[in-house]
Parts: sequence; C-alpha cells; structure tokens
Amino acid sequence: MAINCGIVGLPNVGKSTIFSALTAAPAEAANYPFCTINPNVGIVDLPDSRLDFLAKKFETKRRVAATVEFVDIAGLVKGASKGEGLGNQFLAHIREVGVIAHVVRCFENEDIIHVSNKIDPVDDIETINMELAFADLDTVNKRIEKAERNARVMGKEDQKKAAAVLSALNKVKPLLENGQAARAADLSEDEIAAIYDCHLITMKPMMYVCNVDEDGIQKGSPYVEAVRKIAQGQGSDVVVICGKFEADLAEMDSAEEREEFLAEIGLKESGLATLARAAYHLMGLRTFFTAGQDECRAWTIRVGDTAPKAAGVIHTDFERGFIKAEVYRYDDLVQYGSEAEIKAAGKYRMEGKEYIVQDGDVIFFKFNV
Repeated sequence: MAINCGIVGLPNVGKSTIFSALTAAPAEAANYPFCTINPNVGIVDLPDSRLDFLAKKFETKRRVAATVEFVDIAGLVKGASKGEGLGNQFLAHIREVGVIAHVVRCFENEDIIHVSNKIDPVDDIETINMELAFADLDTVNKRIEKAERNARVMGKEDQKKAAAVLSALNKVKPLLENGQAARAADLSEDEIAAIYDCHLITMKPMMYVCNVDEDGIQKGSPYVEAVRKIAQGQGSDVVVICGKFEADLAEMDSAEEREEFLAEIGLKESGLATLARAAYHLMGLRTFFTAGQDECRAWTIRVGDTAPKAAGVIHTDFERGFIKAEVYRYDDLVQYGSEAEIKAAGKYRMEGKEYIVQDGDVIFFKFNV
C-alpha cells in the first residue's frame, strides 16, 4: 500500500484550501470547478507532543519529526466514472494513494459556488462514493472476464489462482453495483491478496473531513452530524476542520501567535494536526523514537514491524547486523523522569529479533556488520 493520503471530494468543497494550509505549499484555489487538474503533493511534519517532550528532556541539538504525504486531487463530479469532468484522469490519481480523505462541504456561503447549487453533505457523499464504486465495478468486470478465460485455458495451478480471484470478485461485485465500497466485502486475507493487482479505489481506507465555517467549529453543525452518521455506518473516522480558519492560522509567524489564536475559539490544537495524525494511523503507520543530545527523531514503521525491520528504517546495516534493541516506553520516561530511574524500576528492556515494536517505544539498537 502506498504511504500517502489523497484528498478527494466534489469541486469547491475546500480541498485545495485545506491542502495549502496543511502543507504550507500553496495549491491553486479558485471559485470554479476543476481549478486543480494535476495533483499537488506536499509533505507534512506529523505533530507529536511526545517528540517535543523528548527534545526538551534531552536538550537535543536537532529535532526530526515523522512526516505524512498528502496529495490534492481534482474535484470529481457525477459521471466521473464515465469520464465526465476529466474523471478518468482524476480517478487514476486516486488509485495511486494509500488512503483517502474525503472532504465534504458543511458550510453555507453564497459567494462560493456549489456544483449542485445546494448544500447537502449526504448527497455529496453519495455522489462521490457512487462514482468510486462504479469506477471499481468497471475494473472488476474486466478482471472477471480475464479470470474466467484463464480458468478455461490454463493449467491446474493457474486455474486454482483464477478461482481464488473469481471468488473474491464475486463477493465484491454486488456491493459495487449498489454503490457500496469493496472494503465492506467479507474477504479473507488470501482473497484480498488475490485481487490486490486490481488496485480497487474502494478497498482503500477512507475518512471524512467536514469542512465547516467558524460557527461550525464553535457551535457544531447539523451537517457534521449527518456526516458522522454515515461514517459510523461505514466504520470510518470523521475530522472536523474550518478550512478558512486553518488557512489564517498557517499564515501566522510564531507558535505563540497560533496558540493564542486557537485559544480564542477554545481549541488546543488545529484541526489539521488531527487530520495529519488520523491519516498516519489510517495508513497503518506508527512511530518509535531515538533520543539523545545530538538528535531526537521520530521514525515511521508499519503496525507489526519487528525490531530488525524498525532498525532497517534507520539504516540497512542496522537491520543486517541486528543484535538486540534496548527499549523503554515514552510513558515510562514521563512517569520516572530519567533513563536511570526507568532502569531502576525494571522497565528498561532488552529485546531480540522477534520483538514487535510498539507505538511510542524509545529504542537504542545494537548491531554488528
């Protein structure tokens, strides 16, 4: 799976505004459809108070955060799966990302055009999800035809593989025909692997991003509640953001000024920080740390990675010559105050090649090459 997050939605819902604020890399944003054609790509530092704490504790010379890659993809319209509004081109861009952040307009503003001339998040979500499902349905139908041909003319081993593909696709197809996501199908791990090469868009994890106005942030919004209800039924996360507010926040020069601005509306952090972390976790990514006076760094791994695999993220020699990992939990440093006290409490551990690295581990690797 690609390690990036695609920002999708109808035209003029605020995708490019959110992207620009998120990445501090201005994307073109305008009050007309298809302002964005080629996808914009930006790398975002992952906000992490744990890294801030470590950097302060070790009085480090250098602080390096984990990062998330976001891709701003042009707005889709009804009929995109049939090529409407350059839909085929934009759908191809979505196939290349790891997870999807579906931006939904949850604010009223007569000065900003809505492609349907009405604000209806439920209808907007249905439009996008239907187009993604129909695009996948076309892929599935073609793949079924290919698998059926293979089952007739190939040897027993290839026929067995084709049968596995057909089994998975026949579970997925009815869902897509009804505009539902392929990820809702009851597939085994083997079946998921069998159709991986289809690169189905609706197999990708998705979260909803409600773009609200300032009243929506402070007072809540019935539009947001409608989105939450849909997301709950799909098992998806919801992040609420005020794109205009975040754009203003991103232009401020100092951290103190941003904190004061957040405090004025009763927020502890920006919605974009929440979005970045949600995307990171949705991609199945987690963080371990290395810490010292020279550098404190957050390193990115996948859920389930072993200690040697994590060591390889730092350098291939670390993985190749892995001996052991000296590990303690970030929470233990907060509780006990120092590595010496962590050791005295028996919380400082030596782990071997089978150890599954946990989010928040602080690790020192021993290796020999």
